[in-house]
Amino acid sequence: MANATDQVEIYADGACKGNPGTGGWGALLVAGGAKKEIYGGELNTTNNRMELKAVIEALTLLKRPCEVVLYTDSQYVQKGISEWIHGWKARGWKTAAKAPVKNVDLWQALDEAQALHKVEWRWVRGHNGHPGNERADQLANLGVETVRA
Repeated sequence: MANATDQVEIYADGACKGNPGTGGWGALLVAGGAKKEIYGGELNTTNNRMELKAVIEALTLLKRPCEVVLYTDSQYVQKGISEWIHGWKARGWKTAAKAPVKNVDLWQALDEAQALHKVEWRWVRGHNGHPGNERADQLANLGVETVRA
């Protein structure tokens, strides 16, 4: 979708009907005048997994290094990738309490997916009228419906 000098905005969200339950993820990517929407879902998952999956799927669409502003309403994702991950990696993917990091498979995938890019992680309040976040939420719910169908 993007060229090497592109700036890309990504709006990503996850949804889960039951936690665990049927989940969906969605993302809106905006680069220049182009927009791309993606979504999907899984059975028997959690909201946190779907929040992570949305970000991973969006970043893996970018085939060349990009400057990315990534919007998420998940503090779990935003703080996890910008603050907590450094300690987890230093401790061999263990928390400060020495417990295994939950969703380690997705955290490792996200760490790899974002490594190619310069990502600015921005948290936005969910369900607060932010157009990009509202669309990502709609896409995540489409992901849930796709799995249920």
